[in-house]
Amino acid sequence: MGGFSIWHWLIVGILVLLLFGKGRFSDMMGDVAKGIKSFKKGMSEEDEAPKAPPQIGASTVVDSEKQTDKTQG
Repeated sequence: MGGFSIWHWLIVGILVLLLFGKGRFSDMMGDVAKGIKSFKKGMSEEDEAPKAPPQIGASTVVDSEKQTDKTQG
């Protein structure tokens, strides 16, 4: 590819724009950008999922109430 001059690259660029059109090319690039953003968001959500805060279970409260009833009764 080093043998091509600037004129060759300009002609190739013009042909690509004629085939795909300016709007199609920009739409494709926008879709690629959306895909990359979606991928990054999915990766960050996957990392955040295991970091769920610990929940206090209802069994702990019930057990402590049972012990209080036994000591009072």
